[in-house]
Amino acid sequence: MEYIQLTKENIEAEHICCAISNNRDPQVASKKAWLNERFDDGLVFLRAKERGKCFIEYIPAEKAWLPVRADNYMHVDCFWVSGSFKGHGYADELLSRCIADAKDKGKSGLTVLSSPKKMPFLSDPKYLAHKGFQVADTAQPYFTLLYLPFDDSAEKPCFLPCSQVNKEGFDLYYTAQCPYTAKYVPLLKKIADEKGVPMTVTQITSAEQAKKAPLPFTIFSLFYNGEFITHEILSEKKFTEILTKLIQE
Repeated sequence: MEYIQLTKENIEAEHICCAISNNRDPQVASKKAWLNERFDDGLVFLRAKERGKCFIEYIPAEKAWLPVRADNYMHVDCFWVSGSFKGHGYADELLSRCIADAKDKGKSGLTVLSSPKKMPFLSDPKYLAHKGFQVADTAQPYFTLLYLPFDDSAEKPCFLPCSQVNKEGFDLYYTAQCPYTAKYVPLLKKIADEKGVPMTVTQITSAEQAKKAPLPFTIFSLFYNGEFITHEILSEKKFTEILTKLIQE
């Protein structure tokens, strides 16, 4: 498989895998703008030359948008191989390239956000365990920080303390790191407003802000009356179902 690395010079002409559309799509525009601002932080976005969901995105952990302490590690933001790309060894190739790049840059290892069992938007723990990743730390309700140290002297990474959320109505925290938030966050806010349910929407706009987030998954975290609901980016239908159920309780 041939791979393409996105850069400031080619990003406008290249697709970003998880939202295959033209640059006028707000999802694509949002994600590309976010990537453009992260390239100077050392972010790498490597994808298959063919169009589809086959890519890995990683960044020095000090610049990663989540509450972790992982000095001199490289953090894998997103690692996705699906559909017709599965079963051909492409995931192994992408991960190997990431490891080689991190070693070339003198990093101590890799970190990645996962969970005890496979969940949407989180990296597959079974596959990563097979590749040698270990559990470095855990955070409620089900997040795990996995790490792959390159030598025995590498310091074990950990989660940072999380902040508190408001106690009334919905609280939604999100970033532009995933293109789907650009579409769905405004739609969910509109539904809550139409139902007369309080909803505070907070966009995380920097790594520093993300380090103080209420959950390790900063891309999308929904709370209701201070209680965590989900990290999965919701469609209008799913959010309406959740909202209706919570109001009735």
